[in-house]
Amino acid sequence: MSTTMMGGSPGGVMVADGQGGMALDRSGGDLQARGPEARGGHPFAAHWARICARLQLEVGEVEYRTWLRQMTLGAVDQDEITLYLPTRFLRDWVRSQYGDRLGALWNAEVAEIRRVELALAPDHSANARPEPPEDGMTASEPRPAMAASLPGPSSAFTPVVEKNSDLAAPLDPRFSFDGFVVGKPNEFAYACARRVAERPSSPGFNPLFLYGGVGLGKTHLMHAVGLELTRPDRSGGAVSVAYMSAEKFMYRFIAAIRSQQTMEFKEQLRSVDVLMIDDLQFLIGKDNTQEEFFHTFNALVDAGKQIVVSADKSPSDLSGLEDRLRTRLGCGMVADIHATTFELRISILEAKAQASGVAVPPKVLEFLAHKITTNVRELEGALNRLIAHANLFGRPVTLEATQEVLHDILKAHDRRVTIEEIQRKVSEHWNIRLTDMSSARRARAVARPRQVAMYLSKQLTSRSLPEIGRKFGNRDHTTVMHAVSRVQELMTTDSAFAEDVELLRRMLES
Repeated sequence: MSTTMMGGSPGGVMVADGQGGMALDRSGGDLQARGPEARGGHPFAAHWARICARLQLEVGEVEYRTWLRQMTLGAVDQDEITLYLPTRFLRDWVRSQYGDRLGALWNAEVAEIRRVELALAPDHSANARPEPPEDGMTASEPRPAMAASLPGPSSAFTPVVEKNSDLAAPLDPRFSFDGFVVGKPNEFAYACARRVAERPSSPGFNPLFLYGGVGLGKTHLMHAVGLELTRPDRSGGAVSVAYMSAEKFMYRFIAAIRSQQTMEFKEQLRSVDVLMIDDLQFLIGKDNTQEEFFHTFNALVDAGKQIVVSADKSPSDLSGLEDRLRTRLGCGMVADIHATTFELRISILEAKAQASGVAVPPKVLEFLAHKITTNVRELEGALNRLIAHANLFGRPVTLEATQEVLHDILKAHDRRVTIEEIQRKVSEHWNIRLTDMSSARRARAVARPRQVAMYLSKQLTSRSLPEIGRKFGNRDHTTVMHAVSRVQELMTTDSAFAEDVELLRRMLES
């Protein structure tokens, strides 16, 4: 469906096909074709912020980031308002999937608005919201803020503009070294990235190859390196940096071939001081693009320029890459980012909660850190969603509210609980050895957690009392019955104990 040219009253005309420059309101005054991030200059900026917040709650964090977050606010023409999107694909998708809902939300927010027009932004580079990067996404995808009390239209940032910015993606100032939470799983990769940022092209650190699972911080570190190298006050002066995803590298290369501008493409890439390629695994199976990257790689390294690459696996495990390229990638510094620990996830959540200005109880942070264990991006998104809900409705953040607001995310992470898992969680919570669960020790510091584990095994599994007893050192079923009765009694008289048991139950519940 093509966009239409809309005219209002004689005072002004809005061109919605992306070719007419700035939008004019019916009185002839300029309206920046931006969302509420445009310094609040648009008269409907506050309405737009509320609509975006409602949309985010309705469709969920992932859906909102993927399809809706790049919408920007355009002009008002009588009873119609225009929303801009940076690409035709996004515009057409949002129109087909969310057009009616956007119209209903606008009409509910501003009764005079009866129609919503979705159009291609007049100037993609000026009007599209720059995408803050996260691991596991391409540079063209919208991404969440590191720390924002209300993710969406209000969390704007100014992109860092590097040389060759027409070729590369912008660097996000929020993804700095200061904003990166360091723990044992990522401290080596962090140290390597710091070294490259301080002394690019150091022997043994070129190329720097960062690898790890989705959402663990590879892209954050890459942007931190780029930001440090492009600082105007950097010792020795800023250097030119080109950051892009492997997918964007491939598309740029294909476009250069089609437009017969391959030499210009090569010269642009090989003129930078630092080339950063994210998610290199996307080049697997793309033989021609791999060959071009190999020659670019060699030209830059031979010229003493720095290469930084990320992927989901180590170079030796990237089957499908040419052997010569895999060998070259492994000849520098290879740094692994391991899966997060519970302590690191807590640190990340605490940092984000503190930056948001919303009080999030430690029990809630512990609950999230236990439930969402594999992906930092999803962990941060869950907290952002929880904070947004608290801001919108003015309600305190509680365990009950967390389960209600994040039911879809938590459901995806639910799994069948086993007695072994219950024993492990309870042992970790009270800092006792796992073997104490089946030992003969009767000290209260051991016996009480063991009773809690038996109680939770009865509540959360379908195992019979004799079966549960056998898992706890071949104890009799009457011992299990006594443990269940004792825990229930203590929960009615000791609120702190009851809260601990409830927290464990929520973390384990399926």
